[in-house]
Parts: sequence; structure tokens; C-alpha cells
Amino acid sequence: MINTQYHRVIRKIIVAFGDLFDNITLVRYAEDQSEFERVIVPIAYASKERYVMRIQADPDLDKKVMMTLPRFSYEMNGISYDASRKQNTNIKAFAQTSQGVISQYNPVPYNFDFSLYLYVRNIEDGTQIIEHILPYFTPDYTIKVNLIPEMGIVKELPIVLNSTNYEVDYEGDRDQNTRSVIWTLNFTVKGFIFGKTSDTGLILNSITNILTNIVSTDVVKFSLDSGGTGTYQDGESVYQGYSPGTATATGKVVYSNNIPVVHLNEITGNFVSNLPIIGLKSNATYYFTSYST
Repeated sequence: MINTQYHRVIRKIIVAFGDLFDNITLVRYAEDQSEFERVIVPIAYASKERYVMRIQADPDLDKKVMMTLPRFSYEMNGISYDASRKQNTNIKAFAQTSQGVISQYNPVPYNFDFSLYLYVRNIEDGTQIIEHILPYFTPDYTIKVNLIPEMGIVKELPIVLNSTNYEVDYEGDRDQNTRSVIWTLNFTVKGFIFGKTSDTGLILNSITNILTNIVSTDVVKFSLDSGGTGTYQDGESVYQGYSPGTATATGKVVYSNNIPVVHLNEITGNFVSNLPIIGLKSNATYYFTSYST
């Protein structure tokens, strides 16, 4: 836990969510339905209370509210683990970099709760902007975010619209004009949290010998490792495994020079180099380094 890396994943999710609602345009119409004003609605990361206090504290609200509103603000309300999207955390992803190969375990799924606030001067401004947003969420909208660039991990993150409501904020007596209308949209972003990346060793060489279609009369020469013990007897049976009854491979000694070679025929199963060849009578035990017909 001490050796961690900061991938800025949460920051990227917050920025991506805000960018989704950037550059939304509000159009105002005259009585003859002709356009007379077009406004780009600004957005900032801030809590609802901050903007409400800013609007209410303005002593010249009637003069400045048209310049202040409409406006978006949004904030992240919390993070919760999502067990329904759990993956096998023991599986790794690998990537090639200029410094070598790096790896990273599967991410942990988390849900990020966001609230988007829309502040408008009148009801129609609010309904127009909301009508612009809602058709894209059915009830989710998916975005792509480059979460771990060095690993080439680009995730598609669904953004789910959970609820929509609004409130009308009045100041003064009931005959006064509406001060502000505040829409609140609650979302859930289905994201991920990633652990650290680590350097991974690269396999540069691999040597594999494959010998197939062996019949009982074929004689195979095994080159033996000098670290074994005993002497194979001509004609005795040999095996690999924990016991003759559970042997994974068997054969018969045709000729034994012990070190460095032994010749076998009547071979069944697959002889492997990480298990010893054991003589059934002599109990000779040797590993082999290579073989040939």
C-alpha cells in the first residue's frame, strides 16, 4: 500500500463529466419566435450552496442576474464499490513502453455519484436547457476516457441519469418576480480505480523439442544429467511419476551407457525434462537434458 502510483483517474472522471455539459447553448426568442439572443451556458465545479449564496448576496441582483444566469455547476457527492462489475483481480494487462514491458492488475469497479445544478432566471430558460440534455440519457450515456495512457487503457464509462428535479427560489413578497430556478440532476458514473503498474520480465528465448507419432519399436536416445544416481539395467522398465501405478510415462531400456545416455523403446506417455526417469528394478534416477530418435 505504501508503494502507490497516482494515475489521476478520479480527476479524469470529474473533468470528463464536466466536459459533457460544456458549451451548451441557450437561445432566447422574441414574441414572433425570432431569435434575438444566444448564450453559451458556463459550467464550473462548485457546490449548489456556493452559487445560491452568491446570487442571494448580490445587492443589485435585479441588474446583474441576467449576466450571472444561466449557469451550470456540478460536484461529486461520493464513491461506492460496485460488486456487480467485479472482475478477476489476479488477471494482468501488459503494455510495451520505451523502458520495457509493464503490467497492471485488473481495476476495481466503483460508482461515482455526481450532481449537476442548473441556475436560470426563468422557467423557459430551464426547460429549454433540460430538454437539450435529457434525450441523450436513456437512461445512460457512454463516454470514452483514456484512463491509463501508458498502458493504452481506454474505458467506456456509462453515465446514468438517476433523477431530475427543480426548485423555484423566491426573494421578497409573492408579487415580486422569480429570482432563480434551480434544476438538480443526479448521475452515477460507472468508473474504475487502478492500482500501480510494475515492470515485467520479458522471455527472450524458448527452446522446445516436440517428438510425436512414436511407436513401440522406435528407440529414443535420452541425454542424461550427470547429477543422477544408480545404473540402469538393460531390459528393465523405467517410468516418470510418483509410482509405477501412477506413471505419466513409461519405457524399456534397450541399451544403457548410464552417463551420458540411455536408449528406450516401448514408450508410452510423454517424458518431460523436469521429472526424473526412474528404473523399476535398479531404482536408478536421472533427469534428461535432451532426446533424439
